[in-house]
Amino acid sequence: MAMRLSDKEWQVLEVLWRAPEGLTLGQVVEALRPATGWSRNTVLTYLTRMEAKTLVVIHKENAPHRYRAGVDREACAAQERRGLLERVYQGSAGRLVAAFLKEEKLTPQEREELRRLLDDMEV
Repeated sequence: MAMRLSDKEWQVLEVLWRAPEGLTLGQVVEALRPATGWSRNTVLTYLTRMEAKTLVVIHKENAPHRYRAGVDREACAAQERRGLLERVYQGSAGRLVAAFLKEEKLTPQEREELRRLLDDMEV
């Protein structure tokens, strides 16, 4: 996958990733409605466009059709991380981590986990 997902595509995929067996259109609409307020037609438009991009798979063998994610969540998250790293931190993971650590407080458990990760990497 070599495309950047829009925020709306992420919302649709988050719903589909939670149901790997797939969902009907009505189920997708109901899952998205509280956060988006989208109508059935809007959701169908997104699903159809995302199918064309291979982001969604539509199983049309039976009625009602079932929709499922066509991409892996972790692969999408990794692509987003790489994009952020390149766009904002000139490819420097150290700068990225330092920026987060300056702005966010870590719990003692998170600090210990970070230390272990760095030790394991022999940084």
